Amino acid sequence: MSERRRDIWAEWLAEHRYGGDPEVRREMLEQLGEVSDKVLGRAAFAEGEALLDVGCGEGLIGFGALERGAGHVVFSDVSDDLLDLCRETADALGVLDRCSFVNAGAEDLAGIGDASVDVVTTRSVLIYVKEKTRAFGEFFRVLRPGGRLSLFEPINRFCLAEKAQGFWGYPSDGLSDLAERVERIYEEIQPPSDPMLDFDERDLIRLAEEAGFFPIELELQAEVRSMEPRPWPAFLNSSGNPRIPTIAEAMDQALTPDERERFSDHLRPLVEQGTGTWRMATAYVTAIRP
Repeated sequence: MSERRRDIWAEWLAEHRYGGDPEVRREMLEQLGEVSDKVLGRAAFAEGEALLDVGCGEGLIGFGALERGAGHVVFSDVSDDLLDLCRETADALGVLDRCSFVNAGAEDLAGIGDASVDVVTTRSVLIYVKEKTRAFGEFFRVLRPGGRLSLFEPINRFCLAEKAQGFWGYPSDGLSDLAERVERIYEEIQPPSDPMLDFDERDLIRLAEEAGFFPIELELQAEVRSMEPRPWPAFLNSSGNPRIPTIAEAMDQALTPDERERFSDHLRPLVEQGTGTWRMATAYVTAIRP
């Protein structure tokens, strides 16, 4: 019998986020560890407190809280595969008695009691949630009075201008027609109305305030810089999120074999040399339930 296939969330975290390259994965996990530490730090998380990590993924924030002496951590995710991974990790670390695991999306945390946790965290979760108003309402509901919300979200609207020029930050030069056809594969899956693109940092502040949080603090980070050189296979086999194909898969769908070869011949040296422009904005928001 063949091994059961992982769901799209687990598959992306295991392979497609970093294109199957172990060194790229190591670098990404190092960066994500810094983000997770900052999310916890901004929440002023203290020993003995209960934390709910919404969209826990591989559990970086939750296990970080346990290392800081959390009394209890609730790992919440829509992926049973990732919850199983977190459960196995907790068992291996000997902290299973301080953990619980709930299959739930951010907009419906029905399995978690009212006023039951001290801190709610998310990292790159609301970008997948259409009903963000409901999500903030749920965050408010499960927090105790005085509890803190600490979230991190990419602001993908910041990158839209770049996508209109070239391909994923790399110049397309005389092959703009091919680049547009590949890009169209992604646009058909995730148009501007998609949850990944339908908000910015101001919306996060508004949603938190409308949910009843006060005070609220935003830290916005934005950068425009040269691309880092990347291995070509890792670039080809990566995807920006679990719901879209890898670049190789999109090229196969959009281009003929000859067109793919021409596009690859143009793009490969740019990727390997880092000849492109990286644009990224991220928001850290902290808020308190009065």
